[in-house]
Amino acid sequence: MIVLFLLMAVGFLCRKKRLIDEEASKRISGLVINVANPAMILSAGFRKENAVTGGELAGTFLLAAVIFGILIGTARFLPRLLSCDREDYGVYRVMTVFSNIGFMGFPIIRAVYGQEALLYASVFLLPYNILIYTYGIQAVKPRSRKEPLPWTKIGNIGVYACLVCMALYILNIPVPVFLQDAVGHLSALTAPLSMLVIGGSLAGQRFRSLFSDKRLLAFSAVKLLLIPLVGVSVIKLLGFAPMLTGVCLVVLSAPVGSMIAMLARQYDGDFELASKGMALTTVLSVATLPLLSLILQV
Repeated sequence: MIVLFLLMAVGFLCRKKRLIDEEASKRISGLVINVANPAMILSAGFRKENAVTGGELAGTFLLAAVIFGILIGTARFLPRLLSCDREDYGVYRVMTVFSNIGFMGFPIIRAVYGQEALLYASVFLLPYNILIYTYGIQAVKPRSRKEPLPWTKIGNIGVYACLVCMALYILNIPVPVFLQDAVGHLSALTAPLSMLVIGGSLAGQRFRSLFSDKRLLAFSAVKLLLIPLVGVSVIKLLGFAPMLTGVCLVVLSAPVGSMIAMLARQYDGDFELASKGMALTTVLSVATLPLLSLILQV
């Protein structure tokens, strides 16, 4: 987390010094979303041994579906418990469900648990990508703009990369070493580029206003501490593999996804609230994630 924080600090300074502007940040985000992160997902399919079975991956998908179902259920009543303004319900619900798995979660999982753990993480991305382009868009829209769910957007680079990764691993398809090396170099771009983007986005925030928003602070406590503490404790009691439990810890305790702010901007949601939620939870997660790891011994 200290390494990632330092990378974010570089992005913060680059944005302050105008080495990275809004347009450059969008282009770098595009590289991460469409090239580097899919490469990291694919690299998890290049296995050297049969460490994870197809049955274990199927069980992981079932667990991921249950987790997202519970998160959606929690998101239904959490804004009311926090006494949020009614027009902000949708943004708070989406911030509750969707964490920054791709930009922040994957680099942490790879660094802490190794390449094999990315297989488990890739499984989580399947329901994540399906839900964010359906439930996420619907929730973030103002009431006046509610439309039928955009099922045609389910097919995206993240979903395709996950499916190919699963196929490569389960079918044990041989991949030439030069392709593995090329994909590996591209996947190595994920952490530094994504942290530069996140750090740059923080440069536009007024930190005093972030830490003075009591409702957002209360939400951050639930998002970063209570939900992962309860969720991972239950997962440990159910006896899941330690590596999968660790992946669940990162998935549940990662900050609000940067994609939320992008959706809010595109679909006329509360972009300022989404940006503040992402910024505050990102800063706090530098301390809360290691703290949870120590408490839960994961």
